[in-house]
Formats: sequence, structure tokens, C-alpha cells
Amino acid sequence: MNSRWQRALVLSVPESIRQWVRAKQRRFRLQAVRTGTLQWGSLRRVAPISAAFAFDRGLPVDRYYIEQFLAAHAADIRGHVLEFGDDRYTRQFGGTRVARSDVLDLVADRPRHTLQADLVRADHIPADTFDCIICTQTLQMIFDIRAAVAQLWRILAPGGVLLVTSHGISRISRREGVDDWGEYWHLTAQSAQKLFAEAVTTGSFSVATYGNVMAAVAELHGLAAEELDRGELDHHDLNYEVIIGVRAVKSTTTR
Repeated sequence: MNSRWQRALVLSVPESIRQWVRAKQRRFRLQAVRTGTLQWGSLRRVAPISAAFAFDRGLPVDRYYIEQFLAAHAADIRGHVLEFGDDRYTRQFGGTRVARSDVLDLVADRPRHTLQADLVRADHIPADTFDCIICTQTLQMIFDIRAAVAQLWRILAPGGVLLVTSHGISRISRREGVDDWGEYWHLTAQSAQKLFAEAVTTGSFSVATYGNVMAAVAELHGLAAEELDRGELDHHDLNYEVIIGVRAVKSTTTR
């Protein structure tokens, strides 16, 4: 049975009956996979298989989803494009549609940046500047996330597109006092919906999620995307959000 229909069927049963059934399953060990019978294999460990986010094994699972999201919206990457940290995805997905590329970085001495700014305090960047902004895996590193989204919307040109990704299920990647910045938030589709509803005042946006329980386990253990097949990676389970993607389009007219 299709898992979505199976879940709908289960949810149609009153909660009191579901609790009674679960209690009997626990008592008589009638679970689909009985307690104590699961074979953990290489996953029975308290340390991840890769502590380097799978970069030492191949393409990280989260990057597989990020690139899937950007590939789906590659036509939006055009004109004057802003990216964070480097211009990797601008070049990979924008190609000849990009007329000008800028790279924003918090740290002043990074070799590839053209703009240095704390995104929360980026008032020196003119409003309505960029036709496309690629903001991957950045918002979770900014404590004042509302101010950051407001600034992204301010500097996006009318008719421009903001492409954002952020972790849902993941290990922590940055820590204050060790790295140049910390990591403060992991979004859900619900929090992204509310966050962008506040900022997108003259336009529209959509939220997408990527992942499933196997992909989430692989992500947490640092397994590479190449170690799963396409069916395992592309299976979509709303309850396991490995990556959140937001596409926001700024209106060409103001209210």
C-alpha cells in the first residue's frame, strides 16, 4: 500500500483505538520489526561514519538535495547574481545567463569575496540590486534570522528571485569560539513558511522539502549520496526534512 494512503488510513482511526493497538503491539511484541530483532550492522556506533560531512566519501546527501533544488530553478539564476562564500553555484547553474557575479562574505580577508558584510547590518548594499540571490546553508548561521531575511528581500531587485536552502535534519557544523560564526537554527517547512510570510510583502514564495528517514540517517552518519540509489534519495517523506528550499519572487510593482 502506498505509504501516504497507509498513513491516511491509520489517522482515520480514533486516537484511543490507536493507543490500544500500540499497547497490545508492545505487550505481545507484534511490531512490524520486533523489538530486539533489528540488525544494526555498521550503524551500531556512537560516532559518525564520517565526521567530515561525507566530503571524504563523495557528495554529501544534503548537497545532493541542494543541487536538485537549484537545478530545478536554474532559469532563475540570471543577470546580476549574488552568492555567499563563493560563486560555485552561480557558475554551475547560471552559465551564460549571468551578466555579473558578486560574492558576499562576513570575513574581510577571504580571497573570493567582492562584498564584505554582516548580512544583518548590510545597509551599505543598495536596495533592489540583484536579479538573483543564491543563499545556501547560510541562514542557520545567523542568529537574527528575521533581520537577515529582511535584508535579502531589500537588496533583491524587482522581478528578482531569491533561492534559499537551509538544514532541517543535520549535525551541527559551526560553533562560536571555534569558527568564524556559530550555528543557531535548523528550519522546518512550517518555520520557513512563517519566516518568509513576514518578509515577502510584494511578491510570492514557495517552500519545498527534501529527504526521508534513510536519507536523514545517511546525512547524520556522513554517508555520501553515491552510497544510496536514486530511489532512496528521491523518496519524499514530509516527516523527515533533510533540506528546506525556499524560492521567493519579488514583484515588479510596489503597493
